[in-house]
Amino acid sequence: MQDLGIDVLFKGTNGLRLLEGLWVSLRISLISVAISLTLGVLVGILMTKKQPVIRFLTTLYLEVVRFMPQMVLLFIVFFGSTRVLGWDLDAEVSAVIVFSFWGVAEMADITRGALISIPKHQYESGAALGFSEKQVYLLIVIPQTLRRLIPLSINLITRMIKTTSLVMMIGVVEVLKVGQQIIEANRTASPNAAFGVYAAVFLLYFLACWPISLLARRLEKRWAVA
Repeated sequence: MQDLGIDVLFKGTNGLRLLEGLWVSLRISLISVAISLTLGVLVGILMTKKQPVIRFLTTLYLEVVRFMPQMVLLFIVFFGSTRVLGWDLDAEVSAVIVFSFWGVAEMADITRGALISIPKHQYESGAALGFSEKQVYLLIVIPQTLRRLIPLSINLITRMIKTTSLVMMIGVVEVLKVGQQIIEANRTASPNAAFGVYAAVFLLYFLACWPISLLARRLEKRWAVA
């Protein structure tokens, strides 16, 4: 155990500190996901509209998010806004802003894809039955869209949780940062602490994401059959 550096996990409150760091990561990701799901669906609906201005703005937004690394966005929001705009943003708030900005774009693209995948005859059938356009959306389109959205949005949650490891670069003391602190504090007493600590961090991320991934797969299989 000592050769693998696992012994440091049982020294003092190191194990508890890792769990507290994991909670910081989960808190940032869950808040960001809640914002992303809500606003992403609305932006996704806008992306299906044929107005040139709306289509241009939403496409520009999506392309910016696709090509801009999350790390750069974190630096721009946390460091850039403080110097240029004079904002005193907390590191966690900056992280939520960046991940929500990214998540809304991802969710919007998922929503757009789900909406345009609904066959045209579904709309025509609803109209033939005397439904108004609003009723077609509420009773026919949205229920089918949700079936396509939920598994994909669950996958977005796991990606969000894993990507929160970047926030350590702006000073957020999440699970990976705590792991580094433990390694530094035990460098002399446990030279192999890095292996044990990073293995524990991997396990914590796995335990957080695996059940969510299983849920997404189960829903995909269930609704594919249905």
